[in-house]
Amino acid sequence: MARSSGRFPALVGAGILLSRLAGLVRQRVFSHYLGLHDEADVVTAAFRIPNLLQNLFGEGVLSASFIPVYVGLLRDGDEDAAGKVAGAVLGLLSFVVALIVLVGVVATPLVVDTLVPGFGGHKRLLTISVVRILFPATGLLVLSAWCLGILNSHKRFFVSYSAPVIWNIAIIAVTVWAALRAGPVDTLVVWIAWGAVLGSALQVLVQLPTVIAVLKGFKLAVRTTTPEVRTVVRNFWPVLLGRGANQISAYVDGVIASLLSTGANAALGNAQLLYTLPVSLFGMSVAAAELPQMSEVGGSDEQRFAVLRSRLEDGYHKIAFFIVPCAVAFIVLGQVIAGAVFQTGRFSAADSRYVWAILAGSAVGLLASTLSRLTSSTFYALKDTRTPLRYALVRVGLTTVLGFAAAMAIPAALGVETKWGAAGLTATAGFAGWVEFLLLRRRLATVIGPTHFQPGYLPRLWTAAMVGGAIGVALFWRFGAEGARPIATAAVVLIPFGLAYASLTLYFRIPTAVALMAEVRRRAF
Repeated sequence: MARSSGRFPALVGAGILLSRLAGLVRQRVFSHYLGLHDEADVVTAAFRIPNLLQNLFGEGVLSASFIPVYVGLLRDGDEDAAGKVAGAVLGLLSFVVALIVLVGVVATPLVVDTLVPGFGGHKRLLTISVVRILFPATGLLVLSAWCLGILNSHKRFFVSYSAPVIWNIAIIAVTVWAALRAGPVDTLVVWIAWGAVLGSALQVLVQLPTVIAVLKGFKLAVRTTTPEVRTVVRNFWPVLLGRGANQISAYVDGVIASLLSTGANAALGNAQLLYTLPVSLFGMSVAAAELPQMSEVGGSDEQRFAVLRSRLEDGYHKIAFFIVPCAVAFIVLGQVIAGAVFQTGRFSAADSRYVWAILAGSAVGLLASTLSRLTSSTFYALKDTRTPLRYALVRVGLTTVLGFAAAMAIPAALGVETKWGAAGLTATAGFAGWVEFLLLRRRLATVIGPTHFQPGYLPRLWTAAMVGGAIGVALFWRFGAEGARPIATAAVVLIPFGLAYASLTLYFRIPTAVALMAEVRRRAF
């Protein structure tokens, strides 16, 4: 099978970039009106709680279990069976999600008390109101994930990954409209939730025409009578449990953050939004594009494993090229990045420094998290959904134990403000991420054979990024005085950082850098 030209990861990346940029604009609007005050904590926690449903039944889980089976049927030319599988999966998914949404709405007070125990009084009541509005919206987003699975299988990546743009636009529009009415901040928070409901419906609707076109008709059903549907369901549960383990880790972070101080939940959410941008752009884009490609690989085991190793190594090199400078930038220039994105209105320079500390902790495991996505996709292409689950459980155990120690015990022992424990949460999660990746990679090597980075590849990337980081820090000391405009400061600091990294990787003859420069020249001239 021919090596991917990079077109499909580029389409995924373009769609993700648009949706993430819209997400950053949405979060900047939230920061302007809410800062890092109680209302910001409410919005962050309220969006996170029902998102458990989306994350459990949504994109990653459904893609890992559904796409290999569906693509296999398409490869064999059995479009009728593929349509039946698609309809059955949609029917089963809709039934299960509808029940969970109903239970979630009824049990919202218990859920809020469990997941954000530090919220009390009016803050708790407002969170309950907002979560109840958001649960049905999240159910719609799960159906959007089914659309994504269909479109990805037919290599229609851009539509599915750019669809969240409309979700963000709806929330932004409703938020600004409600804020201009100059009502109480609590009312604004409620309107934000209704904006998410509107956006969720629109996100599904914008994908449906293309989904219907590529399916060429399908029949909605709630049954597991065919072997293919049973395979999807059988593979679904280990991935669900693995994603559930990931969510346990995220919700443990939320529980601890709710106990720290006002603004800790919101700051953690802001940092996670920045952290997931490169993970999505350079990890998810490659992993999502490679899953259907890897699932199509045929031939003998020897031939198939050789192709998988080649694709995996190529993906590792591409991911590392983009992720290494992001990790360095988060560590040494996180204040600049947070200030440019969030610092406006009620969000202060001190808030930017707080988000920076949390973001720097996240950078510890940034490379591991992105490489793990591609490694897990390789297991899913081999129809092995259990191995990633086992190692996800290891990571969650480490994150939970170390997170409590770093967030609660260490700040108390050092006599510092408890809010800084949020940085310990993300740093320990990063360490656990490395453990998970190394276990995944070692296990995969026993199946398809070992994979390797080119000799000296990573040291050259880290050297280029650290030189760029040093230049950025020097420029920040010179031009980033207190009170300077955050966006202008970011331009002065981050552009030279990026240029330095690009120049040095070209000097080191890093293949990805050389290929990108050749593409730029081709398009320019």
